[in-house]
Amino acid sequence: MGIDDKQRREFRQAVADAVRLPKKHTDSRKPRPKPIAHFHELDEKKALEESFYDPRNPDEFGSEPPLEYVAPGVQKKLMRRLRRGTVPVQAVLDLHGKTQAEAHPLVADFLETGLARGYHCVRIIHGKGLSSGPGGPVLKIAVARWLSRRNDVLAYCSARPVDGGTGAVYVLLRRGSFER
Repeated sequence: MGIDDKQRREFRQAVADAVRLPKKHTDSRKPRPKPIAHFHELDEKKALEESFYDPRNPDEFGSEPPLEYVAPGVQKKLMRRLRRGTVPVQAVLDLHGKTQAEAHPLVADFLETGLARGYHCVRIIHGKGLSSGPGGPVLKIAVARWLSRRNDVLAYCSARPVDGGTGAVYVLLRRGSFER
């Protein structure tokens, strides 16, 4: 698409009174330096300093050992995926507030239902046992014991922090198994 003579005339009439600037008015400045993100640098420095010092008491936060069980024959690659939380969780059971006597049948029913539905990975939230007293986490230990005794459980491990950390476990179920 070119410009025809009529358009050219109209343009020249529109800019007829325009005055050309002298060359000394052109922008001959040096390019500006890149800005420095001072707040970003301060944040980085503060984060580095905080990484050397953690004011929390390790007895209160994250000191519980992670749970883990692997049945013979489970591939290391699959177990690594389970630990990383990349095996899709298909169902979740939350045992918060339950006693050991209440939790045991719930866990058994949950696993049976998962197996019947063909689930491969489920998550059980047992809690960290912070209110369990000096005896430690009751449900955490009980769930680990129940899972390790089942033939239909291939493996389990503590969940990633976003999924409950040491207060939950990912459970890998044997596909097509209905025996305890």
